[in-house]
Amino acid sequence: MYELSLMCPQERVEDVSDALDALDALSVSVEDMDAQTEAEQALFGEPGMPAPKDGWNRSRIVALFPDEAAAQQAQTLLQLQDFFEGCKVFGIAPLEQQDWVRLTQSQFQPVDITPEFWIVPTWHEMPEGAKISIRLDPGLAFGTGTHPTTRMCLRWIATQPEATLGRTLDYGCGSGILAIGAAKFGAVDIDAVDIDQDAVTSCELNAQANEVVLNAGLPDKAQGQYQTVVANILATPLKMLAPLLVNHVQAGGHLVLAGILEPQAQELKEAYAPYIQLEVADSQDGWILMTAHKAA
Repeated sequence: MYELSLMCPQERVEDVSDALDALDALSVSVEDMDAQTEAEQALFGEPGMPAPKDGWNRSRIVALFPDEAAAQQAQTLLQLQDFFEGCKVFGIAPLEQQDWVRLTQSQFQPVDITPEFWIVPTWHEMPEGAKISIRLDPGLAFGTGTHPTTRMCLRWIATQPEATLGRTLDYGCGSGILAIGAAKFGAVDIDAVDIDQDAVTSCELNAQANEVVLNAGLPDKAQGQYQTVVANILATPLKMLAPLLVNHVQAGGHLVLAGILEPQAQELKEAYAPYIQLEVADSQDGWILMTAHKAA
Protein backbone atom coordinates (compact mmCIF):
# COMPACT_ATOMS: atom_id res chain seq x y z
CA MET A 1 0.00 0.00 0.00
CA TYR A 2 1.24 3.51 -0.84
CA GLU A 3 0.32 6.95 0.44
CA LEU A 4 0.23 10.15 -1.59
CA SER A 5 0.80 13.25 0.58
CA LEU A 6 -0.32 16.72 -0.45
CA MET A 7 -0.60 20.24 0.96
CA CYS A 8 -3.72 22.23 0.04
CA PRO A 9 -5.06 25.66 1.00
CA GLN A 10 -8.51 25.64 2.58
CA GLU A 11 -10.38 26.54 -0.59
CA ARG A 12 -8.89 23.58 -2.50
CA VAL A 13 -9.42 20.80 0.03
CA GLU A 14 -12.91 19.73 -1.03
CA ASP A 15 -12.08 19.62 -4.76
CA VAL A 16 -8.86 17.69 -4.22
CA SER A 17 -10.49 15.24 -1.80
CA ASP A 18 -13.36 14.60 -4.24
CA ALA A 19 -10.87 14.06 -7.06
CA LEU A 20 -8.89 11.55 -5.00
CA ASP A 21 -12.10 9.65 -4.27
CA ALA A 22 -12.87 9.61 -7.99
CA LEU A 23 -9.35 8.29 -8.64
CA ASP A 24 -10.16 5.24 -6.47
CA ALA A 25 -8.16 6.17 -3.39
CA LEU A 26 -8.75 3.56 -0.68
CA SER A 27 -9.05 6.36 1.89
CA VAL A 28 -8.54 10.12 2.11
CA SER A 29 -7.68 11.91 5.36
CA VAL A 30 -7.35 15.63 6.06
CA GLU A 31 -5.45 17.19 8.98
CA ASP A 32 -4.09 20.56 10.04
CA MET A 33 -0.80 21.19 8.25
CA ASP A 34 0.24 23.46 11.11
CA ALA A 35 -0.64 21.09 13.95
CA GLN A 36 1.77 21.18 16.89
CA THR A 37 3.11 24.59 15.81
CA GLU A 38 2.34 28.16 16.85
CA ALA A 39 0.18 28.48 13.72
CA GLU A 40 -2.13 25.64 14.80
CA GLN A 41 -5.76 26.73 14.91
CA ALA A 42 -8.86 25.29 16.56
CA LEU A 43 -11.38 24.08 14.01
CA PHE A 44 -14.12 22.50 16.12
CA GLY A 45 -16.11 24.35 18.76
CA GLU A 46 -17.76 22.99 21.88
CA PRO A 47 -20.53 20.44 21.41
CA GLY A 48 -23.70 22.11 20.22
CA MET A 49 -21.84 25.27 19.23
CA PRO A 50 -20.85 26.37 15.68
CA ALA A 51 -17.33 25.67 14.47
CA PRO A 52 -15.05 28.73 14.51
CA LYS A 53 -13.94 28.13 10.88
CA ASP A 54 -14.88 25.91 7.96
CA GLY A 55 -11.33 24.56 7.56
CA TRP A 56 -7.66 25.03 8.32
CA ASN A 57 -5.61 27.60 6.41
CA ARG A 58 -3.38 24.79 5.17
CA SER A 59 -4.32 21.13 5.20
CA ARG A 60 -2.28 17.99 4.74
CA ILE A 61 -4.16 15.44 2.66
CA VAL A 62 -3.07 11.82 2.67
CA ALA A 63 -4.59 9.38 0.17
CA LEU A 64 -3.94 5.63 0.27
CA PHE A 65 -3.63 3.56 -2.90
CA PRO A 66 -3.15 -0.19 -3.38
CA ASP A 67 0.11 0.19 -5.32
CA GLU A 68 2.70 2.76 -6.38
CA ALA A 69 1.45 2.94 -9.97
CA ALA A 70 -2.05 3.98 -8.87
CA ALA A 71 -0.62 6.64 -6.54
CA GLN A 72 1.66 7.96 -9.29
CA GLN A 73 -1.20 8.14 -11.78
CA ALA A 74 -3.35 10.05 -9.26
CA GLN A 75 -0.53 12.53 -8.64
CA THR A 76 -0.02 13.13 -12.36
CA LEU A 77 -3.72 13.65 -13.06
CA LEU A 78 -4.21 15.97 -10.09
CA GLN A 79 -1.33 18.23 -11.14
CA LEU A 80 -3.02 18.77 -14.51
CA GLN A 81 -6.21 20.16 -12.97
CA ASP A 82 -6.96 23.89 -12.62
CA PHE A 83 -8.15 23.38 -9.04
CA PHE A 84 -4.70 22.08 -8.04
CA GLU A 85 -3.30 25.61 -8.16
CA GLY A 86 -1.76 26.51 -4.81
CA CYS A 87 -1.39 22.85 -3.80
CA LYS A 88 1.88 20.99 -3.38
CA VAL A 89 2.85 17.33 -3.63
CA PHE A 90 5.06 16.08 -0.81
CA GLY A 91 5.58 12.69 -2.36
CA ILE A 92 4.61 9.04 -2.55
CA ALA A 93 5.82 6.56 0.04
CA PRO A 94 5.17 2.91 0.88
CA LEU A 95 3.03 2.37 3.95
CA GLU A 96 4.48 -0.01 6.49
CA GLN A 97 2.37 -3.13 6.90
CA GLN A 98 0.78 -3.33 10.35
CA ASP A 99 -1.76 -5.42 12.15
CA TRP A 100 -4.41 -2.70 12.07
CA VAL A 101 -6.88 -4.67 14.16
CA ARG A 102 -4.35 -5.15 16.94
CA LEU A 103 -3.23 -1.52 16.68
CA THR A 104 -6.83 -0.27 16.99
CA GLN A 105 -7.60 -2.60 19.87
CA SER A 106 -4.53 -1.41 21.77
CA GLN A 107 -6.05 2.08 21.98
CA PHE A 108 -9.00 0.85 24.06
CA GLN A 109 -8.45 -0.31 27.62
CA PRO A 110 -10.91 -1.36 30.35
CA VAL A 111 -12.65 1.63 31.96
CA ASP A 112 -13.49 1.68 35.66
CA ILE A 113 -16.84 3.18 36.65
CA THR A 114 -16.54 2.11 40.29
CA PRO A 115 -13.90 -0.21 41.80
CA GLU A 116 -16.26 -3.15 41.17
CA PHE A 117 -17.94 -2.03 37.91
CA TRP A 118 -15.96 -1.91 34.65
CA ILE A 119 -16.46 -1.48 30.90
CA VAL A 120 -14.26 -4.12 29.27
CA PRO A 121 -13.53 -4.64 25.53
CA THR A 122 -14.08 -8.26 24.52
CA TRP A 123 -10.39 -8.83 23.77
CA HIS A 124 -9.33 -7.89 27.32
CA GLU A 125 -9.24 -10.02 30.45
CA MET A 126 -11.48 -8.92 33.29
CA PRO A 127 -9.68 -6.53 35.67
CA GLU A 128 -8.97 -7.83 39.16
CA GLY A 129 -11.75 -6.83 41.53
CA ALA A 130 -14.39 -6.40 38.82
CA LYS A 131 -17.65 -7.97 39.97
CA ILE A 132 -19.97 -6.39 37.39
CA SER A 133 -18.94 -5.60 33.82
CA ILE A 134 -20.21 -4.53 30.44
CA ARG A 135 -18.45 -6.13 27.49
CA LEU A 136 -18.44 -3.46 24.79
CA ASP A 137 -16.31 -2.88 21.69
CA PRO A 138 -15.98 0.35 19.71
CA GLY A 139 -18.53 0.21 16.92
CA LEU A 140 -21.15 2.10 14.96
CA ALA A 141 -22.66 4.12 17.77
CA PHE A 142 -21.51 6.59 20.40
CA GLY A 143 -20.88 5.25 23.89
CA THR A 144 -17.90 3.10 24.83
CA GLY A 145 -17.61 4.25 28.44
CA THR A 146 -14.57 6.45 27.93
CA HIS A 147 -16.34 9.82 27.72
CA PRO A 148 -17.03 11.65 31.01
CA THR A 149 -20.75 11.98 30.25
CA THR A 150 -21.14 8.22 29.84
CA ARG A 151 -19.08 7.47 32.93
CA MET A 152 -21.10 9.87 35.08
CA CYS A 153 -24.39 8.32 33.95
CA LEU A 154 -23.11 4.83 34.68
CA ARG A 155 -21.73 5.94 38.03
CA TRP A 156 -25.14 7.33 38.96
CA ILE A 157 -26.79 4.06 37.91
CA ALA A 158 -24.27 1.96 39.82
CA THR A 159 -24.66 3.89 43.06
CA GLN A 160 -28.45 3.84 43.34
CA PRO A 161 -30.08 1.78 46.09
CA GLU A 162 -31.33 -1.61 45.01
CA ALA A 163 -34.64 -1.53 43.10
CA THR A 164 -34.46 2.26 42.56
CA LEU A 165 -34.17 2.07 38.78
CA GLY A 166 -37.38 0.16 38.05
CA ARG A 167 -38.78 0.58 34.55
CA THR A 168 -36.08 2.49 32.64
CA LEU A 169 -35.86 4.55 29.45
CA ASP A 170 -32.52 5.28 27.76
CA TYR A 171 -33.36 8.13 25.36
CA GLY A 172 -30.67 8.56 22.68
CA CYS A 173 -29.18 5.17 23.51
CA GLY A 174 -26.27 5.06 21.04
CA SER A 175 -24.43 1.81 21.76
CA GLY A 176 -26.96 0.98 24.48
CA ILE A 177 -24.33 1.16 27.21
CA LEU A 178 -26.57 3.01 29.69
CA ALA A 179 -29.51 0.67 29.13
CA ILE A 180 -27.19 -2.33 29.56
CA GLY A 181 -25.72 -0.79 32.70
CA ALA A 182 -29.21 -0.24 34.08
CA ALA A 183 -30.06 -3.90 33.41
CA LYS A 184 -26.93 -4.97 35.29
CA PHE A 185 -28.13 -3.01 38.34
CA GLY A 186 -31.70 -4.22 38.50
CA ALA A 187 -33.71 -2.15 36.04
CA VAL A 188 -36.68 -3.92 34.46
CA ASP A 189 -38.72 -3.44 31.28
CA ILE A 190 -35.97 -1.33 29.69
CA ASP A 191 -36.61 0.70 26.53
CA ALA A 192 -33.59 2.04 24.60
CA VAL A 193 -34.38 4.43 21.74
CA ASP A 194 -32.40 6.43 19.19
CA ILE A 195 -33.10 8.34 15.97
CA ASP A 196 -30.26 6.43 14.24
CA GLN A 197 -31.14 2.91 13.06
CA ASP A 198 -27.45 1.94 13.17
CA ALA A 199 -27.45 2.83 16.87
CA VAL A 200 -30.54 0.68 17.42
CA THR A 201 -28.82 -2.26 15.72
CA SER A 202 -25.65 -1.71 17.73
CA CYS A 203 -27.68 -1.54 20.95
CA GLU A 204 -29.43 -4.83 20.19
CA LEU A 205 -26.14 -6.61 19.42
CA ASN A 206 -24.46 -5.24 22.55
CA ALA A 207 -27.42 -6.30 24.70
CA GLN A 208 -27.19 -9.84 23.32
CA ALA A 209 -23.43 -9.91 23.96
CA ASN A 210 -24.02 -8.89 27.57
CA GLU A 211 -26.93 -11.30 28.04
CA VAL A 212 -29.41 -8.64 29.07
CA VAL A 213 -32.96 -8.09 27.87
CA LEU A 214 -34.08 -4.71 26.58
CA ASN A 215 -36.36 -3.25 23.92
CA ALA A 216 -34.44 -1.21 21.34
CA GLY A 217 -36.06 0.93 18.67
CA LEU A 218 -36.72 4.36 17.23
CA PRO A 219 -38.08 7.12 19.56
CA ASP A 220 -41.72 6.07 19.12
CA LYS A 221 -40.77 2.89 20.99
CA ALA A 222 -40.80 4.93 24.21
CA GLN A 223 -44.29 4.56 25.63
CA GLY A 224 -45.81 5.57 28.93
CA GLN A 225 -43.94 6.51 32.08
CA TYR A 226 -40.77 5.19 33.67
CA GLN A 227 -39.22 5.10 37.11
CA THR A 228 -35.90 6.22 35.56
CA VAL A 229 -35.31 8.25 32.39
CA VAL A 230 -31.70 8.72 31.24
CA ALA A 231 -30.67 10.93 28.31
CA ASN A 232 -27.01 11.44 27.41
CA ILE A 233 -27.26 13.72 24.38
CA LEU A 234 -26.23 17.41 24.24
CA ALA A 235 -27.58 20.57 25.84
CA THR A 236 -29.49 21.94 22.84
CA PRO A 237 -31.57 18.83 22.10
CA LEU A 238 -32.04 18.24 25.83
CA LYS A 239 -33.66 21.69 26.13
CA MET A 240 -35.96 20.97 23.20
CA LEU A 241 -36.91 17.59 24.64
CA ALA A 242 -37.71 18.92 28.13
CA PRO A 243 -41.51 18.44 28.08
CA LEU A 244 -41.25 15.03 26.39
CA LEU A 245 -38.61 13.63 28.76
CA VAL A 246 -40.28 14.93 31.91
CA ASN A 247 -43.60 13.52 30.77
CA HIS A 248 -41.99 10.08 30.56
CA VAL A 249 -40.97 10.25 34.26
CA GLN A 250 -43.54 8.75 36.60
CA ALA A 251 -44.42 10.30 39.95
CA GLY A 252 -41.58 9.58 42.36
CA GLY A 253 -39.24 8.79 39.46
CA HIS A 254 -35.83 10.09 38.41
CA LEU A 255 -34.59 12.11 35.43
CA VAL A 256 -30.87 11.88 34.59
CA LEU A 257 -29.36 14.18 31.93
CA ALA A 258 -25.83 14.34 30.51
CA GLY A 259 -23.96 15.82 27.56
CA ILE A 260 -23.97 19.19 29.33
CA LEU A 261 -20.99 21.50 29.79
CA GLU A 262 -20.56 23.28 33.14
CA PRO A 263 -21.44 26.78 31.74
CA GLN A 264 -24.72 25.35 30.38
CA ALA A 265 -26.12 24.36 33.79
CA GLN A 266 -28.27 27.45 34.29
CA GLU A 267 -29.88 27.33 30.85
CA LEU A 268 -30.82 23.67 31.42
CA LYS A 269 -32.31 24.53 34.80
CA GLU A 270 -34.38 27.29 33.20
CA ALA A 271 -35.54 25.06 30.34
CA TYR A 272 -36.78 22.40 32.75
CA ALA A 273 -38.06 24.76 35.48
CA PRO A 274 -41.71 24.68 34.28
CA TYR A 275 -41.72 20.91 34.69
CA ILE A 276 -39.13 19.79 37.23
CA GLN A 277 -36.19 21.08 39.28
CA LEU A 278 -32.78 20.04 37.93
CA GLU A 279 -29.64 19.99 40.06
CA VAL A 280 -26.00 19.26 39.27
CA ALA A 281 -25.24 15.80 40.66
CA ASP A 282 -21.73 15.13 39.32
CA SER A 283 -18.97 16.74 37.26
CA GLN A 284 -15.91 15.56 35.38
CA ASP A 285 -13.50 17.29 32.97
CA GLY A 286 -15.79 20.25 32.36
CA TRP A 287 -18.94 18.13 31.87
CA ILE A 288 -21.80 17.83 34.36
CA LEU A 289 -24.54 15.36 35.22
CA MET A 290 -27.92 16.87 36.10
CA THR A 291 -30.67 14.98 37.89
CA ALA A 292 -34.17 15.59 39.16
CA HIS A 293 -36.69 13.72 41.30
CA LYS A 294 -40.34 14.01 40.33
CA ALA A 295 -42.65 14.58 43.24
CA ALA A 296 -44.79 11.57 44.18
